[in-house]
Amino acid sequence: MSKDQLVSNRAPEPVGAYPHARRAGNLLFLSGVGPRKRGTKEIPGVTLSADGSIAAYDVEAQCRSCFDNVRAVLEDAGSSWENIIDVLVFLTNMKDDFATFNRTYAEFFAGEGKPNPSRTTIEVGSLPTPIAVELKIIATME
Repeated sequence: MSKDQLVSNRAPEPVGAYPHARRAGNLLFLSGVGPRKRGTKEIPGVTLSADGSIAAYDVEAQCRSCFDNVRAVLEDAGSSWENIIDVLVFLTNMKDDFATFNRTYAEFFAGEGKPNPSRTTIEVGSLPTPIAVELKIIATME
């Protein structure tokens, strides 16, 4: 892997052939980050049925786990939470989950001493694993 690619030892393993992040100049581009836990099949906030489909989920728990995973990738790359400049959010159920996501997001991103990045939130039909939220992040290396 080239020196501009990063694979974190703390974030969940990628579900495809890609690194956790790539550096380009002074910018760090994170691949999509979900709530999974590294080295396990555990997904915080998700209860699966016997056939592997989502039986129930807690989008707030998934958001908090996503934020923990983003922090791990940023720190392992030599950046930090405060350096986040842009967030792209993928939700599988905008109608039911946006208000909870937005409230939880504000705890981490909005207000004095927090990064307050630009943000776009879009609804998608599904994500590659049985999750309800995924984040795509751009940060600086300063």
